[in-house]
Amino acid sequence: MTDAFTGDRIILEGLGFYGYHGVFPEERKLGQRFVVDLTCGLDLSPAGDTDELGRTASYADIYDVTKAAFEEGPFNLIEAVAQRIADRVFAAFADIGWIIVRVKKPEAPIAMVRGAASVELHRTRKD
Repeated sequence: MTDAFTGDRIILEGLGFYGYHGVFPEERKLGQRFVVDLTCGLDLSPAGDTDELGRTASYADIYDVTKAAFEEGPFNLIEAVAQRIADRVFAAFADIGWIIVRVKKPEAPIAMVRGAASVELHRTRKD
């Protein structure tokens, strides 16, 4: 895909992970839940035309790369978690031209009754 954030996409939503990311010692010791959403831009017409898995980026493989990247930490910031995921997905899938990564922290250490703190990165392939 030549135009960033347009066209075909593979979407993975609500990927749940448990991790030890955070600035506070309690977050690093006890851990907490995180939720990751990915939107990956690539041309899906070859897969649509041929019905062949080898003509697309497997969402199962994208998940595996995301999980491995998430577990590389711990990181202080969810921004760093999201950037690591984007970098690893680009490295693993040459056909993905852009990615949106959202990392949600439902139990962020702030006084909220409901909701989540989150970041969303929009990245395009640099090469």
